[in-house]
Amino acid sequence: MTLPRQTSRSGLVGGDVSVPLAGGLQRRYVDLDSAATTSASEAVLAAVQDFLPWYSSVHRGAGAKSQYCSARYEQAREDVVRFAGADPATHVTLFPRNTTEAINVLAYRLQLAPDDVVVTTAVEHHANLLPWRRHARLRIVEVDQRGTFDADAVVAALDQRPRPRVLAVTGASNVTGWLPDLPAIGRAARERGVLVVVDGAQLVPHRPVDMTGTGIDVLAFSGHKMHAPFGAGALVVPRRLPSDGEPFLVGGGTVKAVSFDEVVWADCPDRDDAGSPNVVGVVALVAAAQELAGTWAARLPAEADLVRLLDAELATVPGLRRLGPVSGDRLPVAAFVIDGIPHADVGSRLAAHGIGVRSGCFCAHPYLTRLFGLSEAEVRQFHEDARADRYERLPGAVRISCNPATPAADIALVGEVLRRIAVSPGPVPTPRAPMRG
Repeated sequence: MTLPRQTSRSGLVGGDVSVPLAGGLQRRYVDLDSAATTSASEAVLAAVQDFLPWYSSVHRGAGAKSQYCSARYEQAREDVVRFAGADPATHVTLFPRNTTEAINVLAYRLQLAPDDVVVTTAVEHHANLLPWRRHARLRIVEVDQRGTFDADAVVAALDQRPRPRVLAVTGASNVTGWLPDLPAIGRAARERGVLVVVDGAQLVPHRPVDMTGTGIDVLAFSGHKMHAPFGAGALVVPRRLPSDGEPFLVGGGTVKAVSFDEVVWADCPDRDDAGSPNVVGVVALVAAAQELAGTWAARLPAEADLVRLLDAELATVPGLRRLGPVSGDRLPVAAFVIDGIPHADVGSRLAAHGIGVRSGCFCAHPYLTRLFGLSEAEVRQFHEDARADRYERLPGAVRISCNPATPAADIALVGEVLRRIAVSPGPVPTPRAPMRG
C-alpha cells in the first residue's frame, strides 16, 4: 500500500493521510500513539529540506560544504545544551540515535563496577533499566497503589548503604503520563553527591526543562518523539564525564593517532562520535527544539485541555479501568483495560476504525506488573509464557497518547468507538501480530 505524502492544518506531515477501513471505505488516520513516535512537523521538514543542498561530511573536509556542515553540527551541540537549560561551559551534547542508545553510552562511559549501586524506580522504561542492570546493581524505588512514588521514597533509597553512584529516573511515565517531582528529587540527590540522570524521552516533548534549576546532571531524549523522526537523539552530559576512558563505539573520528600498538583518543566530544555522524538528524533535532521553545505558551494549555477531554471520554466507557493516577499534573497519555476484552483485541478493533493506539506492556514490564498487582508467581508465569511465545497469554493494556496537534474530535471519536467495543465486542477484525514490549 502506497500513500502520498501530505501535510495538514495540524502542522504535521501526513496529518491528513487517509487509511483503508473494512468494506473499502477510507478515513483520515487518527494518530493517538504520540508516546511511541511523532510525525515530522512541517517546520522540521522545511529545515531539513533547506539543509540538504549543503549536506556533506563533517570535520575532515576542506570544501565549503564540509565547513558549513561542520559549523552547523558543532553549533547544534550548544543549541541543544541551552534548550535543555544547561550551561555550554559545563555541559556538552552527544548525538546518539535515541534515548536508549544515549543511556547505554552513558552507563558504559561511567565505568561502573559490578558492586556499584544505581538507584532507579519501578516506573522506568526498559531503556532506563537494562543498561544500568548490565553494569551495576539496581536499587529500586517502589511505587504505591496509584503507581507513583514521592521524593521521600527516593531520599530513603539514596540514604541506604552502600551509597549509590547514580540516580536514574524518568521525567515522565510513557505508560501513564505521570510526572515525578524532579526538582525535589534532583535537590536531594545533589545534596548527597549522587549523579542525576533523567530519561527525558517523554518529558522533553511536553514540558520545558531546566537542568541547572532542577538538579539534573544528565538528560537523554529522542528526536522521534518531538516531531524530528530523522534518527537523532541527544545526551546532554557534563563535559568531565566523557573526557577519559574508551568510547562506547570506536572507529573513525574518535582518535588523534592510531598504531597497531597504541591509540591516542580524541578529546570530548569527538571521542564519542565514531563514524560519519547523522548531521541531517541533528539539524532536524535542533529545528524541533527551536519550535518547541517558541510554542510552549500555546502547547501547555492545549495539552491540559487534552488531558481533561481524554479523562472525560474514558470515564464514559463501560468496564474501562484506568492504570495509574487520574489526577494531578499529567501528560495527555492514558493506559487502560476493558473488562473481558484482551488488550490486543481492543487495539485491533480501534485500528479497524482508522484509529492508531498502542497495546502491550510499552517496554515497561516491571511497571505494568505493579499496576496490575501481579504476584511473584504470576510474574514468573508471564516470563514462562513469553519464553514459549504464548503471546495471547501475556498481560498488557491499551495506551492512548496525544500531542497538542491532536484534534478534540479525535478524542471524541475514540470515546465513541470504545463505548461500542465495550458493549458489543464482536469478532477481531484483523490478525493479531506478536506484541513486542
